[in-house]
Amino acid sequence: MVLLVAKFDGNALADGAKIKMAAQSVIKEHEKGNQIVVIASATSNTTDELINLSNEAVGHFLTDAQKAEIMAMGERTSARLLKAAIEVYGVKAEVIDPYNDLWPVITNTNFLEAKIDLVQSQAKINTLKILLNQGIIPVVCGFLGKGPHGEVTTIGRGGSDITAFLIANTLNVDETIIVSDVDGVMSSDPNQIEKAKLVEEISVEELRNLSTQGVRLIHPHALKFKTKDMKAKIINCSHVDLTASGTEIIGPFDDSTLKTVSMYKDPLSIIAIVGDSLLSKTGILSDLTNYMAENDLNIYKVSVGDNSITIFIEKEEAQKAYKALHDFVLESDVFDSLSLGKDTAMITIVSLDVIEKPGIIASITEQLRKNNIPIIEINSSQTAIVVIVDWSDGERAKKLIDEILE
Repeated sequence: MVLLVAKFDGNALADGAKIKMAAQSVIKEHEKGNQIVVIASATSNTTDELINLSNEAVGHFLTDAQKAEIMAMGERTSARLLKAAIEVYGVKAEVIDPYNDLWPVITNTNFLEAKIDLVQSQAKINTLKILLNQGIIPVVCGFLGKGPHGEVTTIGRGGSDITAFLIANTLNVDETIIVSDVDGVMSSDPNQIEKAKLVEEISVEELRNLSTQGVRLIHPHALKFKTKDMKAKIINCSHVDLTASGTEIIGPFDDSTLKTVSMYKDPLSIIAIVGDSLLSKTGILSDLTNYMAENDLNIYKVSVGDNSITIFIEKEEAQKAYKALHDFVLESDVFDSLSLGKDTAMITIVSLDVIEKPGIIASITEQLRKNNIPIIEINSSQTAIVVIVDWSDGERAKKLIDEILE
């Protein structure tokens, strides 16, 4: 006997035909003697439609508690539709929503971005075995939670993935299957590039990085519940078969990469190269980096402005780079001059808070300002922030930033 968790996203439950297909794929596993917990998302666009309706009808008078109750109706409805479709085949299923005594996801009282109480949730999740051992298929509403006083909460958009992997982790399932309307992870957007191919395997960290860049196949926070021994994959609902191939998710989640603050071990020197209207010139960055490579010089960071390009290199190579780039400037009809600046510390902050917590950059800059640490440069991406300060301020700045993320 195999124990599975199958999560059907909104696109896999987009209409009656797809709900029927989802039920058929679940029944196939049940008939093999396997146990399966089903996680249901709201049908496609339902949550957005409910939010828009409530905004039109109530506007700013809508409380967070009311909004959570309204948003919950998407998952509560799709779960009931899926239960009914499963029972057509003579198999007993039970909807598990926050009003059911077996509801497994316990949270705090933050109605719209609730934090999961893992200890209480894990104890409740294990009670799902009561149904499984009776041959009943639990159909659990994804995305939802229950607060300490029985109130309905939500765990954030994309939270159905978190529900699925949390339950899978606690029950120690053999495999977690994410069912959508795509074949899995593609090498690029197939709507834009015809040659896009299916990626047969992807690591947890690669998928997390893709998820934070807008390719939201799986919520990045869900992946922290992926263990080494848990098989997991993304498949297309069109197969009507949970054993179908798709993209396998490889490896456990490395919690050390969730939030890290690190400072590069050596000081980096600044070389600034100036010129006019650089952003309108084609190929100048390529010329510069190629020249550095030809001289066996490594660039650790580069910033481009309309009147200057700033590069950061290791201090011990600063003089060599400065002399080499002087020749580069003299030969160029684009650049006018260069200068060798101070020694700096490069601090890199990697955290999902970069995209999910508004104001994190402001928190960092304010913390450094209050402690009289000037910022030479700061840049951010979807998953990381890089802060450059004086080398003498590096360790202190790193410690202060660490305190923000704790």
